[in-house]
Amino acid sequence: MVHTDENRPEVAAAITGSGRGAVTFESVLDELAERRARFQQQRHVPTDFIARLKQVGIYRSATPARFGGEPLPPAEFLDRIEQISVVDGSTGWVASFGSALIYLAALPLETQAELYRDGPDLVFAGGLFPVQPAPPTERGFRVDGRWKFASGCVGADILGVGIPGDASTGGKPRTALLHPDQVEIVREWDVVGMRGTGSFDLVVRDVEVPREWTFVRGGQPTVDEPLYRYPTIAYAAQVLAVVGAGVARAALDHAERVGAGYAGVTGAPKSADRAYYRTGVAEAEAALRSARAWFYEISDEVWATVLAGDEATHEHNAHLRLASAHLARTASQVVDRLVEISGTAPIHTAHPLRALQGDALVPKQHAFLGPAMFDAAGAVLMGLPATTPGFR
Repeated sequence: MVHTDENRPEVAAAITGSGRGAVTFESVLDELAERRARFQQQRHVPTDFIARLKQVGIYRSATPARFGGEPLPPAEFLDRIEQISVVDGSTGWVASFGSALIYLAALPLETQAELYRDGPDLVFAGGLFPVQPAPPTERGFRVDGRWKFASGCVGADILGVGIPGDASTGGKPRTALLHPDQVEIVREWDVVGMRGTGSFDLVVRDVEVPREWTFVRGGQPTVDEPLYRYPTIAYAAQVLAVVGAGVARAALDHAERVGAGYAGVTGAPKSADRAYYRTGVAEAEAALRSARAWFYEISDEVWATVLAGDEATHEHNAHLRLASAHLARTASQVVDRLVEISGTAPIHTAHPLRALQGDALVPKQHAFLGPAMFDAAGAVLMGLPATTPGFR
């Protein structure tokens, strides 16, 4: 499978059936281009556009086939998220959580059957931290508290919050699932990057959640299908990293387009006539394409291993985590470099590179993709235990 910038628009075939109606991925991207400014202003992706993403299969891409889903190979899903992120990083970030249904595969089968009772297109969002105390009850857990960073919560069909684990979870925290009417959304989200993600706070007050409606993120799946044998936490890191790649692609497209026509206010030559600008754009292009190539290469390699019936190794997981962290870092560096060579133009708040720079910063800063991932991956590749909890 080859993933290049040239084939980004190819996921434009009409998708029909299963009650979704006729719509194309390309038409959804066109609509996003028209509406993205409004999403930034209101600080979230609205439910009617979430419905568009459902129509093109984003929110059944990680639903088990046994419940009507159409699970995509990871690289195919990543490619779609990257394309969305070229148009708008915030919407790409929200859409990326279509992959989060792989977490729910750790729920009892009976619970999953109830979740997908009305269809496979399920939007799951969670505010998992800070983990809040949840005293055990006879049926489950008493949940009460406030959680941060619940990206996409406004359009979610089911919400999750982080509660402590116990001996049965190996000390790993649980996620408790709640229906939206059991949760208050506090719209506290004032940021310079990914402003439209609606990563608001969740508040729950004294709700008993049955034990069978909780799971351990990355826990042993109860569904035996190939996607749920792909490294779960690594996949969660990949879907965020590829958003940064899409944002960087948008920045490069802008820099290459305007470079040939923009002249500075001082009367100096247009950008494309300046050696440092040409060199900077070329170096950024090479860096992004190189990081992307490795990122997709290792994803295809691990997927092929899983399809062959073999288990992904610790080394596979380390390479997935490392390639993701490297892509997120490279994408942010690419946008920073383009700002640096663009003179005074990006100091204006409305300049496209200014917003793209903030968006590209967010994946790099995420706990799944930060500096600690390089240390942990390096340790595993040298036969040592991972130095970061939850690395696998």
